[in-house]
Amino acid sequence: MTGTIPREIGNLMNLEYLGLYQNQISGSIPKTLGKLQSMQELEIYDNNLSGSLPQEFGDLINLVGLGLSNNSLSGHLPANICSGARLQYLFVSNNMFNGPIPSSLKTCTSLVKITLEGNQLTGDISQNFGMYPQLTIMRLTSNRLSGHISPNLGASTQLTVLHLAQNMITGSIPPTLSKLSNLVELRLDFNHLNGEIPPEICTLENLYSLNLSSNLLSGSLPTQIKKLSNLGYLDISGNKLSGLIPAELGACVKLQSLKINGNNFSGSLTGVIGNLAGLQIMLDVSNNNLSGSLPQQLGKLEMLELLNLSHNQFSGSIPSSFASMVSLSTLDMSYNELEGPVPTTRLLQNALASWFLPNKGLCGNISGLPHCYSTPAANHHKRKILGWIFPTVLVVALGIVVAFVVMILLSCNKRKPQEGVTTEARDLFSVWNFDGRLAFEDIIRATEDFNDKYIIGTGGYGKVYKAQLQDGQLVAVKRLHQTEQGLDDERRFRSEMEILSQIRQRSIVKMNGFCSHPVYKFIVYDYIQQGSLHDTLKNEELAKELDWQKRIVVANTVAQAISYLHHDCSPPIIHRDITSNNILLDTSFKAFVSDFGMAKTIKPDSSNWSALAGTYGYVAPGMY
Repeated sequence: MTGTIPREIGNLMNLEYLGLYQNQISGSIPKTLGKLQSMQELEIYDNNLSGSLPQEFGDLINLVGLGLSNNSLSGHLPANICSGARLQYLFVSNNMFNGPIPSSLKTCTSLVKITLEGNQLTGDISQNFGMYPQLTIMRLTSNRLSGHISPNLGASTQLTVLHLAQNMITGSIPPTLSKLSNLVELRLDFNHLNGEIPPEICTLENLYSLNLSSNLLSGSLPTQIKKLSNLGYLDISGNKLSGLIPAELGACVKLQSLKINGNNFSGSLTGVIGNLAGLQIMLDVSNNNLSGSLPQQLGKLEMLELLNLSHNQFSGSIPSSFASMVSLSTLDMSYNELEGPVPTTRLLQNALASWFLPNKGLCGNISGLPHCYSTPAANHHKRKILGWIFPTVLVVALGIVVAFVVMILLSCNKRKPQEGVTTEARDLFSVWNFDGRLAFEDIIRATEDFNDKYIIGTGGYGKVYKAQLQDGQLVAVKRLHQTEQGLDDERRFRSEMEILSQIRQRSIVKMNGFCSHPVYKFIVYDYIQQGSLHDTLKNEELAKELDWQKRIVVANTVAQAISYLHHDCSPPIIHRDITSNNILLDTSFKAFVSDFGMAKTIKPDSSNWSALAGTYGYVAPGMY
């Protein structure tokens, strides 16, 4: 809705609830709303309201909830906004309110949730707020509040969220905050707090997010940090903390993000950091005075995406275990004293030299870094080794290539079978023959050299034939189109051939073999009797037989196959074309996922980009 709030609403003297939130209402709030003495809840957040809040709002003595957030309101909040002593919910965040905190809030013991963040409110935080036994959420971030954190906050034992960040608060962190046993989030960042981190706050066992960054805190990180067993986010960056990084930090195994950068920590980086296997978002220890070797245990952080070790005094070589950090997308170890080769990992294939410079002597195949073994003596040694290895490798490689060519020619060099080809020779030289029964001439004979009368389906890059082999086995044979074979068709054929040769799962159609030859290119599968889910749903009788109980089984079966491809294959495989045409059903309606021509492996040691692929109407929404 657009337009303004009609002043006539003020005539509804019995109105108890007014909700106009999440619209496009503009203009100012009429003073007449202050006459609604019966009003208990007024929610007009998420609009385009401007101007000041009428001081008459202080006359709403029955008000329990007031929601004004996300508008453009300005001016002062009414001093007597809690005059009725019933106010429980006050949400005025993200406006332009200025001036002092309303004086009536200090004695407003009924408060349960208060969010004043994102304004320009002023006042002494210790003087303008009182004791709130029912308070669960207090967000005062991004204002101009000053003074000390009042010990009275310790009386709000129901608090789960306390955000006092981005103000001008001074003094120390009161140990009485340890009484907030239900606290989940504590943000005190971007203030002027000093003194040490009180060990008492490490007793907050429910604490999930702790941000003390960008203050003037000094001293060491308390060893009691190990008690914060549920901590997921810890940010103490941008302070004056010193001493060693305590080994007890390794007990916080649920940490996803750890920032201790911009302090004066010294000594080595403790190896127990490798215990933090849940670290995924970042580990930032930059801009400290850390020294010594980097621990091999860092390689255990396989989920970590950002690692910053820069601006320290680390020495020695980069641990080879870094190759195990397959999720890294950003790495910075510049401004240290490291030397030796940079490990070969997926990330470092396209690394920037700025990640490693300056250092004492790092080398590697990265633009801007010197190549390893660059000295004359090392080059001579390298040439000597290569001079011995190269001929050996060449002979072995040529032998393998020749053997492979012979095998292909012997298995696929005839358009029609020869009478003299024995079963033993056929089984031996059919490179696509996995189970010892299928052979090239069996396929040609069974399909009468791919006669159209055996076609049971036609796809984008080939036809599917039904073939009964000499031993009575029924198979489905997908043959690539003989004419106009584009690069895309060839690529899809090879993708399906390579992927299906590596995987086995009961809900994925089984590949029995393949033949790749200039004349014949085909893949042999188990024959699934009923055909595709698409054809089943089109058939009125079969669709009725496929009742909801069977459909749930089909959905679960396909989900299990996809889960196997994503989580149990290494590297993971993305099918990219799960459609009703590519789900096959047998006569008992058991489902099988087929057609891996568009499938893609997600290689952990390289970037993974792909163009839009799949069948429109089935492509995931995020792909459009």
